[in-house]
Amino acid sequence: MSAGRNVLIVLGIAAAVVLLPGGENVTSAVVGALSAAFLAALGWFGVRVYRERRVELQSLEDGVRAILYGALGLALLTATATRDLWSTGPGTLVWFALVALVCAGLVTSWRAWRAY
Repeated sequence: MSAGRNVLIVLGIAAAVVLLPGGENVTSAVVGALSAAFLAALGWFGVRVYRERRVELQSLEDGVRAILYGALGLALLTATATRDLWSTGPGTLVWFALVALVCAGLVTSWRAWRAY
């Protein structure tokens, strides 16, 4: 019963977006606001994790910590360039290579942390 109600609500919202004037603008604004809220939540989560694990991060060797921070920065760069990289064939291969590099950096730093 509630699933049918939810489907009708979603269909009503979709109809309003399609039929009302300016519906696409409102949709773009809502998606932008949700994206900004999601990114803010990710940033807040990152700050919380850093504050809780600050001593462990500082106890890592400088090289391992550089690999960790470099992998996190590369992940952010790759995430922001995803649309452009996926628009071409070679760009897609570069994207996969960057993601593999990020994973390798994270695993390397995690192994060093576990060995400590």
